[in-house]
Parts: sequence; C-alpha cells; structure tokens
Amino acid sequence: MLIWKPFHDFLKDKLTFHQDVILFNDHTDLKGQADLLFSVGGDGTMLHSVRLVRDSGIPIAGINLGRMGFLSSIPRSEIISAVDDILGNRYHLVKRTLISLHSPQNMFSDFNYAFNELSINKKENVSLVVVHVWVNDQPLHSYWADGLIVATPTGSTAYSLSCGGPILTPDSNNFVITPIAPHNLSVRPVVIPDSSLIRIKVDSRGHNSLVGLDSQSAVITPDIELVVGKAEFEINLVQRQNEDFFSTMRAKLNWGSDIRN
Repeated sequence: MLIWKPFHDFLKDKLTFHQDVILFNDHTDLKGQADLLFSVGGDGTMLHSVRLVRDSGIPIAGINLGRMGFLSSIPRSEIISAVDDILGNRYHLVKRTLISLHSPQNMFSDFNYAFNELSINKKENVSLVVVHVWVNDQPLHSYWADGLIVATPTGSTAYSLSCGGPILTPDSNNFVITPIAPHNLSVRPVVIPDSSLIRIKVDSRGHNSLVGLDSQSAVITPDIELVVGKAEFEINLVQRQNEDFFSTMRAKLNWGSDIRN
C-alpha cells in the first residue's frame, strides 16, 4: 500500500497500520506504482490528487470528508461499501478534460494545467480590469469586469457556476468563458468547443493582475499574453455503478426537492 507522505505523517499518531506502507512524496514516486488512487478529503484534496496523478492514467476515487463534494462523490457513510465495489471491480471510469496553459510556459513550474478553471482576477480592489479575449485568433470580446473564468466541464459546477455560468456535462467537449461581475450587464457566458485556442491579454490600472490555475496563482503584467487550450491528457475518475452525473447534480444541488417544507 502506498500513502502520500504528508498524509501518513498526519495519520501515524492516530492509526495503526497492519501492513507494510510505502511512502511517496510526489508524482515521480507514484507513476507506474499504483493501480488506483484514493483521494480522502474534499474537492480541494481532489485537485491536489490531480497534480499527483497527472498524465499517468491512474484512476482517482474521491472520498468526501468535506462539505459539497462534487468531485469527491463517495460520502463518508458509504466508504466501506464503496471500497468493496472498487475491489470487486463494480465501477466505471469517467474521463475529465483539463485546461492547459500553453504560454507562458512554466509559469506554474512543471504543472501548467487546471482541472476546474483558469481565472483572471484584479489584484487591487480599486478598479475593473479589461480582459481582451480571442478564440482561434478571432476577437471575442473585451470584458470590463472584476475578472474572467475559462472553465472545463468539471469546473462548470465550481467558480464559473457561482458567477452565473452554465453547467456542462463531462462529455460535452466544451469550455465555458464566464465574466466575473461584468460592467456591461448584456455580457453573458459563452460556450465554445474545447478544441479552441484561447488568447487572453489583461489591462489594469494597477498594472498587475492575478491568473489562477485551480489553487495556484501568479501575478501577470499587461505585456503578458496567455494562451490556453485543451490538455493533451485526461483524468480518470472512478464512478460507482449506481452513480451518474445527473444523480450527483440532483443530490448536491437538491434538484427535485421541495425546499418549502
């Protein structure tokens, strides 16, 4: 059994392991050594697990010990039955697309990818930013706003959704471009094919803006052009046989529930 070393350090005084444990520190230790990765925590833990798995193809099973748990879909009350299902091969894999930051290269060290979204945010609170966007070299819009989100279908239920973006199914092969608090109220989210190449430049009175890839962030200046597109690999998520995307939506968003009582 392999365990991520920081997680083992957290558990070692609380649990007794009854078999030999092999520790790993990062993705280089994990690749080729595991058949499946259990992500135990919340959706933030799942995002970190994606950084550990990367392009290895190792499936991830998310056990939710957090709150909402869109990605970590196995509740703590079903851990034993879920592990039994996985060991009994009673599951299937769902492929999820990532965003790749093509340029500038290595802005986020060796992992320029986002499972949920790429986001642009103003660094100071005093004024809007102007985000210029081209899709396949065709001008889309110059957004006067607090920022902009480019989300995957997975990320469409995260930051983008809270900013009024639509929900995309995992197999839709699309990205959604969602403005954050746009000055022009007629500006709305746009859904584009994930085969598109997106170029972004940002003007700001403060001269600096923030670009984020999921939980990573960096400062950019107006002379920097961001080029983003679909990553060359996908992430495999474990889905139990009694689960599907719409059942997750119904459970997490209380669709169909009478909240008047």
